[in-house]
Amino acid sequence: MSDADVVIVGDGPTGLSAALLLEKNGQDTIVLGEDETPMHQARLLNILGIEDEDGTPFMERAREQARSFGADLREARVTGAGETNGSFVAETEDGDTVTGDRLVLATGTDRSLAEDLDLAMDGDVIEADKEGFTSREGVLAGGWAIRPHKVQAANSIGDGASIALSILSAEAGEPVHDFDIAD
Repeated sequence: MSDADVVIVGDGPTGLSAALLLEKNGQDTIVLGEDETPMHQARLLNILGIEDEDGTPFMERAREQARSFGADLREARVTGAGETNGSFVAETEDGDTVTGDRLVLATGTDRSLAEDLDLAMDGDVIEADKEGFTSREGVLAGGWAIRPHKVQAANSIGDGASIALSILSAEAGEPVHDFDIAD
């Protein structure tokens, strides 16, 4: 039995965006990361709807928003990944393991987990389609991990949303949209 429907490795914009939408739509989600995203060094002048903001307050709000929908954010350095008994396993530096039916890699420049999972790579870039699906069924990737030459916060946030919608659509067997209507 898995600990969660989805385990996300990486707690930057891609991972948190995916977690928020997955939890909002009923997928139990665990996010593993160390809150060391490069977003903490960012000054956001290039995201629609944000006039001017430093990355740290943005990430604090993003983390709280994901938690408010029920995402389980855990501080942990993930050192290995694999698959056992039909579940994906993320191994932490502390020797803990977290399992999920699906695994999302939002790992920034670290490709070691992709190598553990024997994912198709193009040099040091994880190969993923526009929906985030990798060469291994059940493993999705986004953000810096799949587009290191087009790094931008909005791209990463969008990748997380796309990954979430891909998972939700696969679960439903039909396209799923997440569009809320104002009262």
